[in-house]
Amino acid sequence: MVSENKEQYATDKAGLPFSEQHYFSSYDHFGIHEEMLKDRVRTLSYRNAIMKNKHLFKDKIVLDVGCGTGVLSMFAAQAGAKHVLAVDMSNIIEMAQKVIDLNGFSDRITLFRGKLEDVKLPYDKVDIIISEWMGYFLLYESMLDTVLIARDLYLKEGGLLFPDKASIHVAMIEDEEYKNEKIHFWEDPMQLYGFDYSPFMKVAMVEPLVDTVDNASVVTSHYKLIEFDLNTVKIEELAFHKEFKLKATRDDRVHALLTWFDIDFPSDTKENVVTFSTGAHATYTHWKQTVFYLNQVLDVKKGEMITGSLASRPNKINNRELDIELEWDFKASGPDDSRQQKGKYNYFLR
Repeated sequence: MVSENKEQYATDKAGLPFSEQHYFSSYDHFGIHEEMLKDRVRTLSYRNAIMKNKHLFKDKIVLDVGCGTGVLSMFAAQAGAKHVLAVDMSNIIEMAQKVIDLNGFSDRITLFRGKLEDVKLPYDKVDIIISEWMGYFLLYESMLDTVLIARDLYLKEGGLLFPDKASIHVAMIEDEEYKNEKIHFWEDPMQLYGFDYSPFMKVAMVEPLVDTVDNASVVTSHYKLIEFDLNTVKIEELAFHKEFKLKATRDDRVHALLTWFDIDFPSDTKENVVTFSTGAHATYTHWKQTVFYLNQVLDVKKGEMITGSLASRPNKINNRELDIELEWDFKASGPDDSRQQKGKYNYFLR
């Protein structure tokens, strides 16, 4: 049964800022859940992490934060959880209830409609928290904030988080054809019927591209920018400024910084550890990769280093969006090399 006070829920949702209403409403439609369920890397990684570690779920109280259609809750129930508490703010929870009833889990899964911070759960503490909270560039949409609030409010000492670690990685790519198509298109009057549309170029640059990148386009080493341990990380630590160092793996031209994330699930045995990556080198996921185009082109040769830093912080107006600052420094072969360049650019992930 979906546990909610409908009158209070209607009042609360109406009282939310527009950005919050838009966020929760975006998950009302079945289409986004279809995309996530079809993402087999995502869904099978969760199933494998849970089912390979059934002994950790046996007779445990589990909290599913942002349960959506309820698939993770049903995995937990299949693994032997005593009771699963599934929380979601969006209307999709009504369909989740039908699915849970139809599949025979009504006695072990209870759904709660509302914000996690406002819902009253029947247990003071839970043994395990499961959640599929990741957004583009890992942190877009800030749902991890809610998971950390749930951890601090409800997770018992020694309890488990599925997943429990997440890391952001970077590399540089050659992407001249697509950069010309998406960015330089706006400064080419020949393609724009003779008119000057150059003001759009800045708009195109400031928004990172979320798309699938061919691994053959990667022209540098990989670098782990930051790792979050969900057992201990604080919300304020999700805003960060980290340096990176990348080595060119071939002679080529660099047009953009590529970013992706990796996810780790806990286990008490090495053979039952489940991980997955959203990088260009890995199997496709609906998160794809995030591309930050430089306003320069770097002409690199194999073995040369590109250093830099990336800062990410929630937008002050809408904390579900991200302000990102990227700096890079390519020294080439030294101070007399005309190829050396350095730069900085600010982006807005929305």
